[in-house]
Amino acid sequence: MPLLSNRVALVTGASRGIGKSIALALANAGCHVAVNYRQQAAAADAVCATINSLVTPTGEVLGRRAVAIQADVSLPADVERLVSQTERDLGEIEILVNNAGIAQTKPIAEITLEDWERILRVNLTSAFLVTQRVLPDMRKRRWGRIINLSSVAAQTGGVIGPHYATSKAGLIGLTHSYANLLAKEGITVNAIAPALLETDMVTGNPSASPRKIPLGYFGHPDEAGRAAVLLAESDYITGQTINLNGGWYMS
Repeated sequence: MPLLSNRVALVTGASRGIGKSIALALANAGCHVAVNYRQQAAAADAVCATINSLVTPTGEVLGRRAVAIQADVSLPADVERLVSQTERDLGEIEILVNNAGIAQTKPIAEITLEDWERILRVNLTSAFLVTQRVLPDMRKRRWGRIINLSSVAAQTGGVIGPHYATSKAGLIGLTHSYANLLAKEGITVNAIAPALLETDMVTGNPSASPRKIPLGYFGHPDEAGRAAVLLAESDYITGQTINLNGGWYMS
């Protein structure tokens, strides 16, 4: 039986890109998945349809369940609704992947306080809000997995801007703090820091060039899915940042 069999996972921002790849990977590893989205309803429904129809190599339906739930995870009321609906439809959340995020490329002189606050609210505060909401049940159960999607921008400054880099660096600090505080409670907390995986955010940014990558090419979002499964299955990895960057940042 898979290590993650019948575990309930919530992946924020899971209608496309990295979030989609993680949701599908966790489902293939045994999880039922809540697919959170903010605007892309049709795309989220398509992810759920794929999960619901997963089969074994011999053609047997795996019986994974998935539900698409609209919510803006930067808003406390939406977070409450998201978690409550996940619990009602799938069960208590055992694996949380804080993936929802936005990017905004602007010249430094044009970044406003409103830009700064919006990026931090969506990319960093959202992870705090959802984590705080799911933690009480994880602590009662004495088992949980929290995975935060950071970025190479946290380590190098990246190619988007200081507001984005700061939000992603904050996620690494958040990861370290939760990992340390929860280590004795059966809850692991880790981060994944991708660089130039081939998503809309990357391909739509003219500053994101594969020339920045020592391997010389964009990575596939499935790299993040495989890393998330590794972190979800492990009892012993906590407080770590898994770097998926083709050698851009070598830790």
